[in-house]
Amino acid sequence: MQIASVGSAFPAHRYTQQQIAQALTERWAPKLEEPRLIGRLFANCGVDHRFLVFPLEHYPTLKGFGQTNTAWIDAAVLLGQQAIERALTPLGLTAADISAIFFASVTGIASPTIDARLINRLPFPTNVKRTPIFGLGCVAGAAGIARASDYVKAFPNQIALLLSIELCSLTWQDGDMSIANLISCGLFGDGAAAVVIAGDDVTLPTQSAPGPRILATASSFYRNTEHVMGWDIGDMGFKIVLSPEVPKVVQQNLRADVDGFLAAQNLTLSDISSWIFHSGGPKVLEAMQSALDLPPDALAPSWKSLRDVGNLSAASVLCVLEDYLANHRGASGSHSILAAMGPGFCSELVLLQW
Repeated sequence: MQIASVGSAFPAHRYTQQQIAQALTERWAPKLEEPRLIGRLFANCGVDHRFLVFPLEHYPTLKGFGQTNTAWIDAAVLLGQQAIERALTPLGLTAADISAIFFASVTGIASPTIDARLINRLPFPTNVKRTPIFGLGCVAGAAGIARASDYVKAFPNQIALLLSIELCSLTWQDGDMSIANLISCGLFGDGAAAVVIAGDDVTLPTQSAPGPRILATASSFYRNTEHVMGWDIGDMGFKIVLSPEVPKVVQQNLRADVDGFLAAQNLTLSDISSWIFHSGGPKVLEAMQSALDLPPDALAPSWKSLRDVGNLSAASVLCVLEDYLANHRGASGSHSILAAMGPGFCSELVLLQW
């Protein structure tokens, strides 16, 4: 099994963090005792720029969950098609070559799901197998790769596609002035990514260089941590649940997860040449780095992704992976760990070999 390619897609509207902070300060100033709080919180998110589905001035016109969710469906279909085509085209493939689609998102809901709507826009086979994934949040990028790799392990002559679309700006809540919501509005961005995962018996028409092989995957669930991250879903849509305990949970669990996972593969931390981690935010990246005793530059691509586009929830680790494929490929035979953590609370680990 190999990760053959990754393609990303972003909305047309790109803003600096300062522009977004100013717009939300003006919008929410009457509701805040200290309006300058938004600027201070946003400055600590590690984000320089973000892409947004709409121009900033359009967001106050969105009223209620119905409007925002309809906007999510419309934008997700467009961005999903772009990401899929950017992942398939360099390989000489089209949607007709895909046997299974795994679709991950946690910022909107649809039935039929977005993957079904894309089958009507792209030449997917009518017998393509679909697996929509909702609720895993940030961890779904790594989990989606793991589930897709399970599929092509069972069907080595087939190709699976993972698509993640997260439009986090459509979850901004006018009625929630909590610190968690303000941090969320300063951290998360909009974007999509698609990953092509090919079975061992697949010969790709064109490929500039082989992608990393997927050697093993692991899932870890931490009991009684539902309160750490997620959504409360109500009349106005998705209200963030984001506890300050997130870095602590990472610090307490990640090292044991990774050590156990690698030991099962007869490897240790010293055998890993690169770490492809979800860009969860400064405190999360620092906790990951500290837990694993990594050198200061070990997560540089993850930090760069955070600065350039913000936290894209499930799509973040896929965008970091895209950067590795383009600019940081490992030496032949070297190993990498791809990882993300998210609601549950839980982690997903994927062992790669270049």
